[in-house]
Amino acid sequence: MEGGGGGVKHILLAKFKDSVSEDEVQELIKEYANLVNLIEPMKAFHWGKDVSIENLHNGFTHVFESTFENTDGIGQYIIHPAHLEFSSNLFLPSLEKLIVVDYKPTPLVHL
Repeated sequence: MEGGGGGVKHILLAKFKDSVSEDEVQELIKEYANLVNLIEPMKAFHWGKDVSIENLHNGFTHVFESTFENTDGIGQYIIHPAHLEFSSNLFLPSLEKLIVVDYKPTPLVHL
């Protein structure tokens, strides 16, 4: 794997629209998590809600992290029919705002 064994991380920060209920959010998260079973290059999925006490989240409430072996895997994921169906028809219409960042984790270098 690239990046010191951690693969490539696909991070999505999201703020759901106020009109989206907590039950709807939970259903969307379940469907997002299920993509790891449908899209081979997607190796892992984790998510969580902001718990920071610094109040620097700029309104973003949820973090979604997917792991891929390499950037080619992210490219395959982005155009996969299951991802396109989920993101275009369900997930993106439920969001007020989002940020997506892909990165390769760098191992800690001891000085």
